[in-house]
Amino acid sequence: MSRAELGAAGIYHRVVVYLLFAIMLLPLIGTFVYSISSSWSATILPSGFSIKWYAQLWSDPRFLSAFGQSLLVCVGALILAVVLILPLLFVVHYHFPKLDALMNILILLPFAVPPVVSSVGLLQLYGSGPFAMVGTPWILIGCYFTVALPFMYRAITNNLQAINLRDLMDAAQLLGASTFQAAFLVVLPNLRKGLMVALLLSFSFLFGEFVFANILVGTRYETLQVYLNNMRNSSGHFTSALVISYFLFVLVLTWIANILNRDKSE
Repeated sequence: MSRAELGAAGIYHRVVVYLLFAIMLLPLIGTFVYSISSSWSATILPSGFSIKWYAQLWSDPRFLSAFGQSLLVCVGALILAVVLILPLLFVVHYHFPKLDALMNILILLPFAVPPVVSSVGLLQLYGSGPFAMVGTPWILIGCYFTVALPFMYRAITNNLQAINLRDLMDAAQLLGASTFQAAFLVVLPNLRKGLMVALLLSFSFLFGEFVFANILVGTRYETLQVYLNNMRNSSGHFTSALVISYFLFVLVLTWIANILNRDKSE
């Protein structure tokens, strides 16, 4: 191909990508405009703009409580997942690499059972008796932990395979490091990117989870998605402001994590 043809192909590809990107952004832009409009019913454009819906949202104690409770259960589940999955992955890949195929099957089991079916079983198991946890954040942390496992396992496993774990461990031990020192000081820093990706994916998914939260705890421990569902009959401007706030929070969190990860890698 000539240089002119290559240039035309490049322009065509950029136009297609930008067009697809614009199509993906249109619903979000429409939601944002609706969230800052004072009234928008029978006209093409809003009759006025106002931030009163955001002021009303962020001054609502119920919303702030639901937001904080969602953060609590998500962070608790992710901490539990990291504490348990990192040592497990290290043992499997370093000592028992043949178990990786079995682990790939077992780790997908949480997705094999629909959340509604799982919730019914959990209601029967933990609804009464010595382990009555229905309606408490503890049952959500346990559920979110199992949901986060596939994301955590797959992302960290790919990272472990890329860094050649056995060679790193052997090199560190030849230099006098113990197994614990090699794992903590050599392997763990090399897993930073994979761990960051796993945490961001898991958090984004868990922060928007609704089925488990609605069935297992409901309004007894109202999370953000349950709050959004309960407020669905209120003003559309208010719920639009809630959706945009949720999106911006996840976006800013992802941006900060990427900045910190890039600064450390440099």
